[in-house]
Amino acid sequence: MVLDSQGLLKSAAITLLAPGPRCGYDRASVREMIAALAYDKTIAIPKNLHAVERNRRLAGRALGYEPDTPVDYGVATPQTELPWLSAQPYVVLLHATSRADKEWPEADWLVLAAHLHASGLRCILPWGSQQERARSERLAAQMANALVAPHLSLTQAAALLGNARAVVGVDTGLTHLAAALKVPVVALYCASEPGLTGVYSAAPAVNLGQAGRTPQPDEAIAALARVMTA
Repeated sequence: MVLDSQGLLKSAAITLLAPGPRCGYDRASVREMIAALAYDKTIAIPKNLHAVERNRRLAGRALGYEPDTPVDYGVATPQTELPWLSAQPYVVLLHATSRADKEWPEADWLVLAAHLHASGLRCILPWGSQQERARSERLAAQMANALVAPHLSLTQAAALLGNARAVVGVDTGLTHLAAALKVPVVALYCASEPGLTGVYSAAPAVNLGQAGRTPQPDEAIAALARVMTA
């Protein structure tokens, strides 16, 4: 079977080129209506479901079962040593994202970090690009007991996230990875809508904010307390 879970014209074109019976969303469910013409079998999935749940139901019904268990992404924390990291409990702050309008204000990160320090938790700030590294270093210099991570591979980043007490992150892939690893997560949305594509996990996770409404530090602190004690 060829299963198109994207429901776009470009994914439908690839589906048509692949051998085997083709399956995807019906015209009312698919993201681009014409894409449904590429499938031998179409399935109705409500559009108001979270994207993860839409994919689960599409795959299940295509293969003859109904998903009825809590979401499990099938990934585990890598057993990778991070010799630069001490044994002190820590929270990872994922401040970097693909667009400037998705970033949480630096002053708000400092308020959150002060709360974490008072709670006996260290702040770890990863980075990917040199611009993100400079921001991590600028933030850490103003935080008590904060550490800028070295450059990490994806496996090392997963190990860092998976062993954290919690993760606070903006709209970026590593925030979703933390949720997949079943770590308590607070996701901060400043320029996008989390309703259908926010973090989605069987572990405690909270989506805060939306396009045009930046979460406030007290909201993030309260949400973090909830997910860490759930």
